[in-house]
Amino acid sequence: MKIISIIAPLVLGITGGLIAVFVSKGLESDESLLFFPTSTIDSELTKQVVNDPNRYGSVDLRYAAKKTVPAVVNITTVQMGQVYYGSPLDFWFGGSGGEIRDKPINMGIGSGVILTEDGYIITNNHVIESSDKIIITLNDKRKFEAELIGSDPNTDIALLKIDAKNLPAIKYGNSDNVVLGEWVLAVGNPYNLTSTVTAGIISAKARKLGGKMNLESFLQTDAAVNQGNSGGALVNIRGELIGINTAIQSPTGSYSGYSFAVPVNIARKVVSDLKEFGKVQRAMIGIRMRELTPTNAKKMGLKESAGIYIVEAVKEGAAEKAGIVAGDVILEINGYDVMTVAQLHGQLAKYTPGNTVRVLFSRGGREYVVDAVLQNIFGDTSLGTVRDTPILGVSVKPLTKEEQYQYHLNKGVKIYELKNGKLKTAGLSKGYIIVKINNITIYSQKDLDTAIKSAGNEGVLVSTVSPKGVVEYFAFSLLD
Repeated sequence: MKIISIIAPLVLGITGGLIAVFVSKGLESDESLLFFPTSTIDSELTKQVVNDPNRYGSVDLRYAAKKTVPAVVNITTVQMGQVYYGSPLDFWFGGSGGEIRDKPINMGIGSGVILTEDGYIITNNHVIESSDKIIITLNDKRKFEAELIGSDPNTDIALLKIDAKNLPAIKYGNSDNVVLGEWVLAVGNPYNLTSTVTAGIISAKARKLGGKMNLESFLQTDAAVNQGNSGGALVNIRGELIGINTAIQSPTGSYSGYSFAVPVNIARKVVSDLKEFGKVQRAMIGIRMRELTPTNAKKMGLKESAGIYIVEAVKEGAAEKAGIVAGDVILEINGYDVMTVAQLHGQLAKYTPGNTVRVLFSRGGREYVVDAVLQNIFGDTSLGTVRDTPILGVSVKPLTKEEQYQYHLNKGVKIYELKNGKLKTAGLSKGYIIVKINNITIYSQKDLDTAIKSAGNEGVLVSTVSPKGVVEYFAFSLLD
């Protein structure tokens, strides 16, 4: 017994020592699995993390920041006003000693993201709305004046173009594949603090916010976003664009916990439409619907507890033509869940009239799959284009200095030829001065072209001054 009592502790001690040595060697040889190297963000381990962000217990975001910051720009918007320089008596009693000059009366800031090497930049519509000049400052401090290619208030997306080459364009990601809890970076210019990077996680998908925008499918994150971040990039760990930072939910106007981004799959489609057609081509499935909850599903005697319940399939609409009828419950669009109205809208926003989507729906507890050809708001699959200015039947020229003085204007173009077209039908005639189209101030024929292209499906409101000096407004639609 004495020998055993002596040997047992000795054996345990030796065993423990061997285990400790083995474990310490294991930790030493496998240290890279526990700690990220700090020498370089281009190390082999960082590349592995980028390819598989869930491989390790923590996340290295340096690669994403390095890739994204050069592609995010600062946007300064300028709203011009008129200032009379000269004697006040000349202004009111017809003297000729003074003149009207442009003067900035309001300035704003925001962010944008370079999409192509040749200068296409995406931002928010609310960043550039009502501006007369848009100045882009690149990460390398170069400045350019941007041209507005088009905008879409419904998704709060605008597309700009600068005259530059070999720019550091960002790479698109796939916002449909984003998962809750995934790490993301928000990059922008909050409070004009350029190249600011904040980190967070995806807190929710297909978030509905309400308000002016029709989009009901935002990405929600807890990455800090403030004024000036609007239009900036939301990227994943690989530095791929997954969203355009758009809004915050805050009682104070500053970040207080959550921010929201337009999913890149929607933004990408809007950009493509603005470049090709001048307006967004919205796809409709042709249903009146309600969102199922366990409570209302039980009341209706349905086996499903979530999904999109079809109240009515519009006659000759995409859903009816595919065989979907009232009482059916849509569950998926092209393999993605549509358990909420926001999810359905988010999926449809990626497609164009004429696109075919695969719809999984339930009827009487049994699931079916059909192909539906999406339609436009008129119930067909044609793709409308914004009418070119000549088709509007108008030729214009800038105001002379005498006309600027006569009408007290420092902006606007005067109609000197008007043929049959939308403007003539709306009530305009030769001699009218077009001052604004929607929220775009008109200084030239080019501005007029841009404004018409930007109008899209939203219609056109023309602000004018008549030959008699009376301010008048005319409204019409560009749709056929």
